[in-house]
Amino acid sequence: MNKIFSLAGRVALVTGGSRGIGKMMAAGFIAQGARVYIAARSPQILTEAVADLSKDGGECIALPLDITDAASRLELASELAQREGRLDILVNNAATANRASFDAITESAWDDVMDANVKAPFFLTQSLAALLRASVAAQARPAKVINIASIDGIGLNTGPTFAYQVSKAALIHLTRCLAARLVQENILVSCIAPGAFPSEMNIAARDDPESFGRLVPAGRVGSPEEIAGAAIFLASRAGDYVVGDTLIVDGGFIRARPTHGPPGPRDALCQQF
Repeated sequence: MNKIFSLAGRVALVTGGSRGIGKMMAAGFIAQGARVYIAARSPQILTEAVADLSKDGGECIALPLDITDAASRLELASELAQREGRLDILVNNAATANRASFDAITESAWDDVMDANVKAPFFLTQSLAALLRASVAAQARPAKVINIASIDGIGLNTGPTFAYQVSKAALIHLTRCLAARLVQENILVSCIAPGAFPSEMNIAARDDPESFGRLVPAGRVGSPEEIAGAAIFLASRAGDYVVGDTLIVDGGFIRARPTHGPPGPRDALCQQF
């Protein structure tokens, strides 16, 4: 039991791992002994993130990737195959949002969000399926795919983030679809729906955590250790019986907050991205 959360010897890939929640999860994996690849579009930000994540001796490697580009996804799979020959943990975290109003949002902007947040996680998982299967064969234990959604895929946000909210709801259902198919091969797919964590996607929680935290039943925003802990649970032996489910990590905002009464805290969260 003392090793149930260990990731020693495991190989992980975290998309969008150079900052925000992705970087928090990458740091947690490294602390538990995993060798972690982080993927993002900006080589400079990736280099800075690798230096930070590796400063205490952990193994972190940068892989430039545009998740919305099919050729880039295949190139990433090829490079990982050459470097590792297997992939034990895939975290589909990279995402984008659009804050245009109902009257202003364009079809191309809508498509950009859906491509990054729904289409790309599916096809990246498909591209890496051979490496996930190789993990199962080599390790005689499950490989893991963890999709990162949002509480806005579960509860309504009244802000102008139409495509984002729809995409995250779709990702939660895609998790179920992939789980039903891939569990047959001992590849376990699950999902995390984060709430208020300080990041570039949640500038209100980042810039004014004290005020923002008062809107959350727990009385505060989440810490890096808390989102990393959720990811470690699902990625490790401890999470081997979680298949197709979505773990809400939000300080009680979705499940422990009154839903009656006039508009209030939920409306104040509309600029969280």
